[in-house]
Amino acid sequence: MQRNILEYLEQTAQRFPKKTAFANETMEISFEEVQAVSQSIGSYLAGNGYAKEPVVVWMHRHPHMIAAFWGVVYGGCYYVPMDEEMPLFRVKLIFENLKPRAVICDENTCEQARALEGFGGEILLYDAVCRTPVERSLLEEIRRGAIDTDPVYIVFTSGSTGVPKGVVGCHRAVIDYADQLTEVLHVTENTVFGNQTPLYFDACLKELFGSLKCGATTYLVPKELFLFPIRLVEFLNTYQINTVCWVVSALTMISSTGTFDKIVPEYLHTVAFGSEVFPIRQFNLWRRTLPDARFLNLYGPTEATGMSCYYEADHEFAEDEVIPIGKPFPNTGILLLNEQNQKPDPGEPGEICIRGTPLTLGYYDNAEKTAEVFVQNPQNPHYRDLIYRTGDIGKYNADGDLIFLSRKDNQIKHMGHRIELGEIEAQVNRIEGIRSACCVYDQEKGKIILFYVGSCEGKDLVVRLRGTLPRYMVPNQVHALDALPLTANGKTDRQRLKQMAAELAAQRRGRRQEQRTAETKL
Repeated sequence: MQRNILEYLEQTAQRFPKKTAFANETMEISFEEVQAVSQSIGSYLAGNGYAKEPVVVWMHRHPHMIAAFWGVVYGGCYYVPMDEEMPLFRVKLIFENLKPRAVICDENTCEQARALEGFGGEILLYDAVCRTPVERSLLEEIRRGAIDTDPVYIVFTSGSTGVPKGVVGCHRAVIDYADQLTEVLHVTENTVFGNQTPLYFDACLKELFGSLKCGATTYLVPKELFLFPIRLVEFLNTYQINTVCWVVSALTMISSTGTFDKIVPEYLHTVAFGSEVFPIRQFNLWRRTLPDARFLNLYGPTEATGMSCYYEADHEFAEDEVIPIGKPFPNTGILLLNEQNQKPDPGEPGEICIRGTPLTLGYYDNAEKTAEVFVQNPQNPHYRDLIYRTGDIGKYNADGDLIFLSRKDNQIKHMGHRIELGEIEAQVNRIEGIRSACCVYDQEKGKIILFYVGSCEGKDLVVRLRGTLPRYMVPNQVHALDALPLTANGKTDRQRLKQMAAELAAQRRGRRQEQRTAETKL
């Protein structure tokens, strides 16, 4: 049994030395090259006194960036992925939290690192450190002293206070995750992944560790292609990509724009999706287009190493149905807890809580926040039994599959009623001509505000919703957009929509003030 994720790389490099491990549209790197480069980087780090500490990898999204990850691990440290497109303000917050002594850069990011105020550590150019002579005895000494609860990485997620939180993943959890996920996805050396997410999010672990463990190949799909669906599908066909693990918005961008009338992904046989609820109309379009493909709904938070539950969606769904998130991966425990920390009655909702080996080590240098959400299982007072409280609300259906309902913070109290905004969004997405939708709530004004993308007129949309929703759930304001704003990892940016709602309200107040002023002059 593996104790270190580098064992996957070493075993795969021995089995498939010349096979492409990671690639983009201009270059590729084989497994033996990845191993050689990462051992060189590890030798530099270890030989220069870096040990058991975070090392930032701040590079352009590129196969070399992935090799740098494993180099940091070879050096006995844990990597912190960052991207050249990250806002400088967020970069500063991350550096303040980490206080790293070293950052690995490329030509795109080294000047940014040099200009970073308050950073006095060493800036390592990838092209230089990857040529370091390998010190095998030093790397062997590091491996002998390593244990499976040592960190592999720190991935930063958003924080409710505006300060990013660094989630610390360890070897034991990552190995368990890779073992279970690759089995569920049927990953082999013939798998060709198309990576969509930035490398500084945990979502990319599916492709990175799938390739490392099984000898699969991962292509980094250019970000700009997700604005041009036909070119995106052409890329998938050119490189014979047969497996994608994408956020729902990336998939609906293809299906909702009529792309399948012009071109289809010829090689795709596995489509895994997650992050948000898949609109049924769009899901059914995908299934009709690729009737022989496997479709899997994945669910899980960063704090549990990535994905915790899966459901194989092997049939079309009625438009009033929701695709389940299914059952937990092997060796993962799922609890539902109500507000009294009790198991809810069958069919009743509760907070989704996760237990077991996949739990991460918590938040870096943030014991208080860690203690808030990594807590003792209230159902077990007898011994230490940690669970992670996700803040997600779910329930079991009649088949025993878990259904995601909403985020705790997407539940509102409106006109005396407790409402799930996701329920409104689901009704909107069932309407002909709607491509995507999202609701936010103006607490001060007590108004439900709907933003949507589609050909339906706002007035007609409200009329349709009055026929399917109780009066108190019908949105008070409806705004059509060309596209919903997305976060860096492809989820709907609800915070930005709240800002847009506030800006629209300010504009309305301004117009009313101008009208009153004009009437006064008359």
